[in-house]
Amino acid sequence: MEIDYSLLGRRIAKIRRSRGLTQEQLAELTDVTNNFISHIENSRSIPSLETVVKLCAALKVTPDALLLGAEVSRQEYLCGEILDKLERCSSYERRLVDGFIDLLLSQRAASRD
Repeated sequence: MEIDYSLLGRRIAKIRRSRGLTQEQLAELTDVTNNFISHIENSRSIPSLETVVKLCAALKVTPDALLLGAEVSRQEYLCGEILDKLERCSSYERRLVDGFIDLLLSQRAASRD
């Protein structure tokens, strides 16, 4: 699979703008220069894997969203992971998990009061 760095740059710019971030703000969050962010968004530079990971964290998206354009948020990805694990559980184990979640929520509600 080959990564289209032109599309990658456009995705980064689109997500950055949708999050209300400037290039400078994104640069600060990822510990790179705003010129480098500009170069990535305009396909003049290729980010390292480390920079891609930092961009994902700063933009709150999965690597799939940046690299492949998959529209999956971190929350959706996590929910999918949890569902996959629940499908491998027995009905008894699912009831235990459900009870545990109810306990967590009731504890949180009680701590607010």
